Amino acid sequence: MTLPAETIAALAAELAEAERTRGVMPRITARHPDATIEDSYAIQGVWRDSQVAAGRRLVGRKIGLTSRAMQQATGITEPDYGVMFDDTVYPSGAEIPFDHFSNVRIEVELAFVLKSPLEGPDCTLDDALAAIDYAVPALEVLNSHIELEGRTIVDTISDNAAYGAMVLGDVRMRPDEIDLRWVPGVLSKNGQIEETGVAAGVLGHPATGVAWLANKFHQHGARLEAGEIILAGSFTRPMWVERGDEVLCDYREMGTIACRFV
Repeated sequence: MTLPAETIAALAAELAEAERTRGVMPRITARHPDATIEDSYAIQGVWRDSQVAAGRRLVGRKIGLTSRAMQQATGITEPDYGVMFDDTVYPSGAEIPFDHFSNVRIEVELAFVLKSPLEGPDCTLDDALAAIDYAVPALEVLNSHIELEGRTIVDTISDNAAYGAMVLGDVRMRPDEIDLRWVPGVLSKNGQIEETGVAAGVLGHPATGVAWLANKFHQHGARLEAGEIILAGSFTRPMWVERGDEVLCDYREMGTIACRFV
């Protein structure tokens, strides 16, 4: 890391205040151009711990930058991750307060719930599939507390990997019940199809990111725990939404997800 502990703590506090006020702060990399990815995870970690101390309950992790298109767009060849709290999870059909977020976008994903712990350092796709209880379709609501223009991966990771909320579908399927690579997503806004994709766009198999995350956690002496929700990464481009927009995503045999921003 290049940033001193007091700077990391101050930036984490600034992010927490931006979230509380629904505001947007200047880029971290504009003020600290030498900040590293290790610094960004340290900032995220201090912010996470402050949220847990305030009473929020961690329910899982999100993985980002798992598709080739997003990696090429950012110039980053490795995924990133953030945390998800219980007060950010919505059911299909929910009305979502638009003002709770900034720069609101939607991505099409699958989420996995673990039935057993998963630990690196040599976790494979098969290991991940064996640890998964079920898959469920999910929409991620992207959120930004740091200005978008000019931001880098350091800004994004610091900002909890741009995670805002998650909308979960109703259909749960075990990995042996469906070929998860070929789960489709047809994303519509106000009745108009905007984005389409298949889950194989996520690292070739959407559960590959779960194995990657377990191995990444091992580097920090941690593991993924049973019951955690792992949001595996988008297989469509982000879709911008505004207040009043109605969103629908069709996952074929895994059902549909609907939500409305109010």
